[in-house]
Amino acid sequence: METLKYKTQGTCSQEIEIELKDGVIESVKFTGGCNGNLKGVAALVKGMTPEEVIARCKGIRCGFKATSCPDQLAQALEQMLA
Repeated sequence: METLKYKTQGTCSQEIEIELKDGVIESVKFTGGCNGNLKGVAALVKGMTPEEVIARCKGIRCGFKATSCPDQLAQALEQMLA
């Protein structure tokens, strides 16, 4: 099991904790942010590969912000794959 705690930037959430098992997302937990929405994102990405989530979430913006919680998740996953 590979785990990463990623400090987010430019979002309401402060941190994302990701667990990968055999190259697949086992769990995602956001600290802070829009609780219901982020629980939904975490549930939807469970069982996906990091590459799938990066392809779907990278570049999503939240309002006028340059990033979003899904975009930060994509950035965290890119860091895990690097």
